[in-house]
Amino acid sequence: MALNFTCLKTTMAAFVILALPVSGHAIDVVFGQVASQTNPTSAANAKGMATGIQAYFDKVNAGNTLQGNKLKLVTLDDGLQGPKMIELTQQLIGDPAVVGLLGFLNSAGLAEIAKQDLPGKNGIALIAPLQGDKNVVSAANVFPLRSGYADEVASLLKEAKTWGKDSLAIVNMSVAFGPPLAQLTTQLSGPQGVKIVTQQVLDAAPDKLEASVRAAVAAITETRPKGIILLAAGKPAFEFVKAVRDAPGGAVQIYGLSVLLHDGLVNAAGKDKARGIVLSQAVPFPFVPSKPVITEYQSDMKKYAPGEALSFSGLEGYMGAKIAVEAVRRAGKTPTRAGVLQALSNLGEYNLGGVYVNYTANQRVGWGGVDLSIINSSGNLQK
Repeated sequence: MALNFTCLKTTMAAFVILALPVSGHAIDVVFGQVASQTNPTSAANAKGMATGIQAYFDKVNAGNTLQGNKLKLVTLDDGLQGPKMIELTQQLIGDPAVVGLLGFLNSAGLAEIAKQDLPGKNGIALIAPLQGDKNVVSAANVFPLRSGYADEVASLLKEAKTWGKDSLAIVNMSVAFGPPLAQLTTQLSGPQGVKIVTQQVLDAAPDKLEASVRAAVAAITETRPKGIILLAAGKPAFEFVKAVRDAPGGAVQIYGLSVLLHDGLVNAAGKDKARGIVLSQAVPFPFVPSKPVITEYQSDMKKYAPGEALSFSGLEGYMGAKIAVEAVRRAGKTPTRAGVLQALSNLGEYNLGGVYVNYTANQRVGWGGVDLSIINSSGNLQK
């Protein structure tokens, strides 16, 4: 009888365990990313962000600090096409396993996401997009990490004035952030004591780019500014730099935004033509451990992503992942997208390791700092 009673207790205990609600079990906590690692314009940044996110996710998963739950990143490639980003974002939103969106990259696509209010209408957070446009980062349920483009422009103008470059040319591409930032640069130049002597537009259309580059270079040769504010990225920026460096007076100082990727520029224009260009950076310099989060990032990259290069976008992805994970922790044992969104909205000032963000129900503010770097003779960035 005693043996039978013991067997009965064992059987009942097993039944109770099997009958526990599913919500009590460990789950995969999925974040969705849309960023193209196949388009040459975005590949380096997209890969860097995904690598940084995954490194931090792997660290947290190894530590088993989320009540048994495991973090998972799903990355989809939109080819840097705006309509495709919308389609893939809707796909992620339609998957109930996805608790949040993280590390999106595509200026045109993000502008349309904000215009359609996809995060707001669908009650899902979009964390740390690689974007500084105020219309995107201020949209409902978007939680920014990087500094805004306006902060970058102001820092570049201040730098130019400090070094006596008080007459500048604005050269902006015709799409995405180009036109509004050209207008902003003009507005900010006066208070900074800088005169704009010409503004030139690089037409991003493939059949018009070459002619617009020639026109911009001719105008700069004629007006002879002391510096150029280059509000462009990708091929328009690369072609302009190559052309202006070959023109009379082409040694003029060039200032560019963080979206002007130095490695792509060096590959396209060569080290000699890229040398000396000053770039604003919307996240801290990742190669020198000047802040605790950079030390942590470098250590975790060695352990969880050996062989992968350190980069600005990698650090950006890593810090975005830290924000996402903190929201998951605060969302409880069974995180949902509503729980993650609520946790972010009540995060307050949060220290990522010497870099702070501040999110409340009424205000979502990313890191407000801007670092400046320069392309050296080896084609690398240095502070």
